[in-house]
Amino acid sequence: MNETQAREFIAEIGRSMFERRLTFGSSGNISMRISDGWLMTPTGSSLGRLDPARLSKLDDTGKLVGGDDPTKESFLHLAMYRERAKAGAVVHLHSTHSVAVSCLDCINHDDVLPPITAYYVMRVGKLPLIPYYAPGDKALGEAVGRLAAQHNAVLLANHGPVVAGTSLSAAVDAMEELEETARLYLLLHGRPTRYLTPEQIADLNKRFPPPG
Repeated sequence: MNETQAREFIAEIGRSMFERRLTFGSSGNISMRISDGWLMTPTGSSLGRLDPARLSKLDDTGKLVGGDDPTKESFLHLAMYRERAKAGAVVHLHSTHSVAVSCLDCINHDDVLPPITAYYVMRVGKLPLIPYYAPGDKALGEAVGRLAAQHNAVLLANHGPVVAGTSLSAAVDAMEELEETARLYLLLHGRPTRYLTPEQIADLNKRFPPPG
């Protein structure tokens, strides 16, 4: 995929997520690795109305070299890329059900969502909770970086998920699986629930190695 195609694809993906209410207003951001750096959604932009020509272009050091100023949360994306050499894209949303789960008092901070479905285990795996930081606080990027090497997805407390994937399609698939699992968790909350067993999870990890 060349840069022009990558720009169009980011706009297409952003519009799709916006129309399906995975994001809203000017919340959420997308980045994608290209041959000479990254493309990233601009600050203050709506994912439903992205202009491919105005996407931020960063060089391989993270410096802006073209387009509008990048999202104020660009450091979250760069933290993921630094720790995950195979990451081809990063998606960060304020998706409703995932944010709701991130606000609960009873969750396991080391692994927020239980293994409800096989596809959640295959696409997300374990999901740690990052403690709350004010938006734009660079310490949040450092906290994400400390966990990114072991996890392709993290959940920011009272904020939302950050997901890396080997491609933009893979990152979006994992993000959608995470959001749907959060919705299922809230629907099942307080009811006796049959989760996947450790043996079933081990079998899935053997058949389908965890995301890179």
